[in-house]
Amino acid sequence: MRNKKLKLCAAILLSLGVFGLHAQEAMNSTGGNITGSGGSVSYSLGQLFYHVNEGTNASLTEGIQQPYEISVITGVKDIPGVTIGFKAYPNPVTNHIILETGEPELRGVSFQLFDMQGQMLQKEKITGHKTTIETASLLPATYFIKVLLNNNEVQVFKIIKK
Repeated sequence: MRNKKLKLCAAILLSLGVFGLHAQEAMNSTGGNITGSGGSVSYSLGQLFYHVNEGTNASLTEGIQQPYEISVITGVKDIPGVTIGFKAYPNPVTNHIILETGEPELRGVSFQLFDMQGQMLQKEKITGHKTTIETASLLPATYFIKVLLNNNEVQVFKIIKK
């Protein structure tokens, strides 16, 4: 009788342990251990779950920080005597990006599109105050657009292709 009770208690504890335990699923970006005079703690940074909503032209991942970055690596204030400035939008880009300036007519101005390895992908002259650069064929990555005036670097933009 005592043996039956022991086996029954063991079976109940075993089944509670197997069915009652649930592991967490996480996509951690970092983590570690911190030790101080008051004790120690383990930590991780990231979320436990997320959901992706997809549309025809874009996707949004809830719970994950969305990239939105407009970076001007160099600007016209770094170059003495140059007064033109450009804006690049939208960033992040999907199908095309627009280079815009307040100057109605430009002479000797061009742009170059580079990938992260420094390979030039495209080079064109800029003639008006708005120039559209097609990016639909580019892979999702980070790119650089260099604006040149008479072959002198005026501005460099860091562009993210989704």
